[in-house]
Amino acid sequence: MRVYLDNAATTPVDKAVLQAMYEVMETQYGNPSSIHAHGREVRTIIEKARKSVAGLLHASPAEFFFTSGGTEADNMAIRSGILDHNIKHAITSRIEHHAVVHTLQSLEKTGLIKLSYVNIDHKGNVDTGHLEELLKSEDRSFVSLMHANNELGTITDIAAIGEICEQYDAIFHCDTVQTMGHYPHDLTKLKVHFMVCAAHKVHGPKGVGFLYINHKIKINPILFGGSQERNMRGGTENVYGIVGLAKALEIAYSEMDHHQQYIQDLKSYTIAQLRENIPGIAFNGEINPEKSLYTVLNVSFPAMDMAEMLLFSLDIAGISASGGSACSSGTNIGSHVLDAIQADPTRPAVRFSFSKYNTKEEIDYVVAKVKEICKV
Repeated sequence: MRVYLDNAATTPVDKAVLQAMYEVMETQYGNPSSIHAHGREVRTIIEKARKSVAGLLHASPAEFFFTSGGTEADNMAIRSGILDHNIKHAITSRIEHHAVVHTLQSLEKTGLIKLSYVNIDHKGNVDTGHLEELLKSEDRSFVSLMHANNELGTITDIAAIGEICEQYDAIFHCDTVQTMGHYPHDLTKLKVHFMVCAAHKVHGPKGVGFLYINHKIKINPILFGGSQERNMRGGTENVYGIVGLAKALEIAYSEMDHHQQYIQDLKSYTIAQLRENIPGIAFNGEINPEKSLYTVLNVSFPAMDMAEMLLFSLDIAGISASGGSACSSGTNIGSHVLDAIQADPTRPAVRFSFSKYNTKEEIDYVVAKVKEICKV
């Protein structure tokens, strides 16, 4: 039996998404920048997809720019948001994705910004009081905080963060890669300047995403070469990927309530089965359904010999998951997220992440194999 529980890394492509992409691949091959009929037909397809995405998020199509994925979108928002507005101070947390942390650190390294880290607690929750202190201490700041952590699943109240940022005239960028298509985002209400999507996190294709840029803020591109995406992102558009992204989000929104309940039940079942079968099991981050991303569960197993072989043993048993541990010394490379929440470095950690395609039978198999590996 093979079980895929690494959906926070990437998800299987929905068959309806594949079909939508295939139909365009088969019949539409024009360059959307061409002015002849073949090109105009493809341009219409792209704009229809853009309008669909915008409608789901309650925003204007003019505020969405298609990219190669979340990393490019994060880089574009951060670099242009900071440089084009002459921002000298940025705030983030130590548990952000590397696409965010490394981009900000590169700007700090060159002396362009001062970078501050907002405090977080042992579950990955942002200290909003400390955020306000940091915002008060400097002139206009750039704030980059994700909606839900990709390793822990801990959810940040981005509506509250947006209100705080507005109070201090800060630019707010939110990495929403893990929550786009899993939770509704109403951009008529959220006080956010930038949001991002990667289609492959929500049963769409790899290599495509988008950056939402609120109409109140203007930035310059970081990729040049053509007038595509209204002069904001040079390069011929990934037409088939864009079609797949729009279709994946349409499906996600139409089935959101059902999938949320189904996957949350799977996660709760996994927690209960692990507690029942593995003495000393613990969980990293929030597991309260109100505060935790329902697709992600980070598990700390009891200390064991050859802990570094745990993921390998799971793979041999046919179970795909991801893992990491806190650094126990300055020489080993562990999870920067688990380090930041001061997780026990002697306990191996595994992230199980779920999708609509997983079943309780698969969870039973995983728990049985984990029990064998842990020798309990």
